[in-house]
Amino acid sequence: MAIQSLRADDCIDEVVDKYANMIYRLALAQVKTKHDADDVFQEVFLRYIAKPRVFESEEHRKAWLIRVTINRCKSFWSSKWLKTTEPLDDAICCAQEAETDVLEYLELLPKKYRSVIHLFYYERLSVEQIGEIMGTKAATVRVWLNRARAMLKDKMEGDFHHG
Repeated sequence: MAIQSLRADDCIDEVVDKYANMIYRLALAQVKTKHDADDVFQEVFLRYIAKPRVFESEEHRKAWLIRVTINRCKSFWSSKWLKTTEPLDDAICCAQEAETDVLEYLELLPKKYRSVIHLFYYERLSVEQIGEIMGTKAATVRVWLNRARAMLKDKMEGDFHHG
């Protein structure tokens, strides 16, 4: 069976429609505010459109979009502008109440743990796929998932007992 090449400029509207929610949710989980997630979202798709690429498969295209999103979020956190400004208190308005509670706990985790939790539970990627995207071994992803789950459990149980 021959590998079908997919160009980045093939059906741009369809690609945006297909991956918009995934990219936005991943960005929001990383940068924590709607406005910053909007910026990351726009940058990801601008990069996608600006320089057409050939993808081996739809899975390759999805992995590329996730990788670029994570990289843009890392750039956001290391930007000089962010270090010299004070953030506004921006509530996550697009989440339901129960989801907002979970998101509040997720925000307490280190970035790499938020990423693996999001990719595993929200995007339903395997640990192997996450490892490829994040440039690490599947075993490392498993360790990060276990640590993140333990941290979430401790934080949630602590609030339950003290709240």
